[in-house]
Amino acid sequence: MPIQVLMPALSPTMTEGNLAKWHKAEGDAVSSGDVLCEIETDKATMEVEATDEGVLGKILVPEGTAAVPVNQVIALILEEGEDAASLDAVVAAMPPPAAAPAPAPEAAPASAPTPAAAPAPAPAAPAASAAPAPSPRPAGERIFASPLARRLAAEAGLDLAAVAGSGPHGRIVKRDVEAAVAAGVAAPAPAAAAPAPAAAPPPVAPEGAAPYTEVPHSTMRKVIAERLTYSKQAIPHYYLTVECALDTLLELRGTLNDKAGDDGVRLSVNDFIVRAVALALAKVPAVNASWGDDAMQIYERVDVCVAVATPNGLVTPVVRDAARKGLAAISTEVKELGARARDGKLMPEEYQGGGFTVSNLGMFGIHEFAAIINPPQAGLLAVGAAEKRPVVKDGALAVATMMTCTLSADHRAVDGAVGAQFLQAFKGLIEDPLTMLL
Repeated sequence: MPIQVLMPALSPTMTEGNLAKWHKAEGDAVSSGDVLCEIETDKATMEVEATDEGVLGKILVPEGTAAVPVNQVIALILEEGEDAASLDAVVAAMPPPAAAPAPAPEAAPASAPTPAAAPAPAPAAPAASAAPAPSPRPAGERIFASPLARRLAAEAGLDLAAVAGSGPHGRIVKRDVEAAVAAGVAAPAPAAAAPAPAAAPPPVAPEGAAPYTEVPHSTMRKVIAERLTYSKQAIPHYYLTVECALDTLLELRGTLNDKAGDDGVRLSVNDFIVRAVALALAKVPAVNASWGDDAMQIYERVDVCVAVATPNGLVTPVVRDAARKGLAAISTEVKELGARARDGKLMPEEYQGGGFTVSNLGMFGIHEFAAIINPPQAGLLAVGAAEKRPVVKDGALAVATMMTCTLSADHRAVDGAVGAQFLQAFKGLIEDPLTMLL
């Protein structure tokens, strides 16, 4: 019986992937550990190794195929003694490929803080199915519901007026919608409702516009668009900006790099920034958090994401337990993660999770910017360029190297005063960098 090669699930939230390239051709011998193909996920291109030995008898999904569902058969391997005639019977008996389920931008639990597909509603218990539906609210009464509950209700065609809320002050949350759907509560048929307005047509380039070439969206670009659209629409952002003096840090960095020599670890300003962010999060743990409908998720470890620009889009590899790592360890890890991110070789565990993100555009000469939060995190620090600027010291005009940093925070999880305490701790570490060496 030929061995089926399935589209692997390379991360807990992966539902489909692109088959980027085959490394083996039909008729090639295959040994355990050989690279069969490359799969493109939303964050990286990963190699898939063979776990069995034999001959690659048939490729069912050609390279370049997009949106291949997880667990779909992509190839067949002939075991020793089998011939190609056995392939036709297996292919004929295979069911048609199923469509991949659409992922939802739902926040994951604290152990894996990445957006994950919303779980399917559990079957209703007998008692739930027999329970009477909640009485409809009076017409015109305001309905309090979380954004996620509203989205799930819209997808299920559920009228929120028929759902009883179990959240604070009767607010409808995710579990209420799932329970109503499982119990069979449906949207009431509208009486003489006006026809729904037709969807607006997509914008068309005006006559005389410059010619253009369409570039299909990659999986990564689609995921970036979905996540950041959700973030900007669902998360109430606010922004706090602080100016940090860098002269002492630059002097210390030069001294440490001189002592390290050519063969040692060469520290960058960004290494100090990541270290300062990690220590500030340890001092103000309320910022190292995510908002949940029912509870706040306060992370017990400081995992800092570092934004890396790649040819395919932005990737945020994670420096795990960054508050317990020194500058040299952080520097080495950031360089290695950045190189693998640009090559598309990150493993899922290297970019999933993280409680806070650092985005540094200083190397591009950007003076100041405000970034969009990386959900489900509650904060992101946008770092500008180190610049010589006029400042007032001891009542006199002077020149200092300054850096502008802007905190984007989720106001549901982080109050303004807490965000200010975090920036105060960060600024203190940056301007007195010897404290980062302790």
